Amino acid sequence: MHAKLMPVNEKERILSIDILRGFALLGIFLVNMPAFFNPIYYLNPQTYWSKGIDYNLHAFVDFFAQGSFYPLFAFLFGYGAMIIAERSGYKQLSFPLLFVRRLFILLVFGCIHAFLVWHGDILISYACTGFLFMLFYKCSGKTLIISGLLIYIIPFGLLAWLFLSINQNILYNTSEVVTSIQVYSSESFLEITAQRMNDWLHANGPNNAWVLILNLLPIMLLGAGFAKQKWLIHVKEYKKQLICLMWIGLLGGSAFKILPYIQGDTYGARFLQDQFGGPLLALFYMTSIVLLVENKIARKILKPLASVGRMSISHYLIQSIIFTLISYGYGLGYYGDISYTTGFIFVFIFYTIQVIVSHWWLSKYQYGPIEYIWRWGTYGEKPKLSRKIERDG
Repeated sequence: MHAKLMPVNEKERILSIDILRGFALLGIFLVNMPAFFNPIYYLNPQTYWSKGIDYNLHAFVDFFAQGSFYPLFAFLFGYGAMIIAERSGYKQLSFPLLFVRRLFILLVFGCIHAFLVWHGDILISYACTGFLFMLFYKCSGKTLIISGLLIYIIPFGLLAWLFLSINQNILYNTSEVVTSIQVYSSESFLEITAQRMNDWLHANGPNNAWVLILNLLPIMLLGAGFAKQKWLIHVKEYKKQLICLMWIGLLGGSAFKILPYIQGDTYGARFLQDQFGGPLLALFYMTSIVLLVENKIARKILKPLASVGRMSISHYLIQSIIFTLISYGYGLGYYGDISYTTGFIFVFIFYTIQVIVSHWWLSKYQYGPIEYIWRWGTYGEKPKLSRKIERDG
């Protein structure tokens, strides 16, 4: 009889990974914020927020966050998948069966989120790409890393060359800006849902699906490769390599990130900024946080982020629910009326509340509410939620 595989318990968790999830959630929140309040797909941010503190804060988020945090989440997704694969192997259980259940539940969460709450969902893309990830999970750590790099660099390198040779400014659909503001700010739930589905298809339709897969799959493979190589566990042993990767991420990421501010808002500059600058800066964030956690003072400062990281999906969904209720017509109806600066401040206030709530929640319960359902469905057995010791009556 095979032993049952249950979720990773608290003592087995890797603190730096939970901190990275919490940090990534903040970055995704900052990037998502303008899309909660504005038709970001259809407007030119350089002219929409063209002056003053709005422009400066948008430039700050554009440089330090845009395109950097969904790769970090993809990396952590692959890393976590490999931990499950290793643990299921120890217990002689089927990783594909466990992981398919896990992906299916994530897909259900994503569909509810994308079509009933907010069109900018990432869970559907992660779940669908996860099925392709299963083709690679048995590979060695080095093979996973090399495969991830090749799958990412070759197609995106060719596309970058194409966009740079065309050297065309990005075109924006200004008519959709007016339509989106009208619908989201004042129409009914059904009309907003129709617009929400239209916006989701705009970003995730057949023309873009392959790009999303190429964005996520290789980064997942890199995360799985790092997990197999144990680079983030044996930090002292691989310190020199991690420091080298940190500098590559910082210098390379900064060089690509600055391009649109030097060359203008062209397809080529934006493509290089997002597709290469974003992941390289994510590499810098990942390696620097892992190295910082080795320091007692830095670990103490960063540790509150771990609580948020352990409830990342719950908090991700709550962010969408609360901020769309603020902006959409079936809520307060402030869509199109909230400045970038106000939204930026809202993010940090709300995230601080999430840090506090996470600490309180995890002092009483072992999992976030969505994470609890996810684990229950994945492992097929109801995990213990409360931290209280049950006593016989």
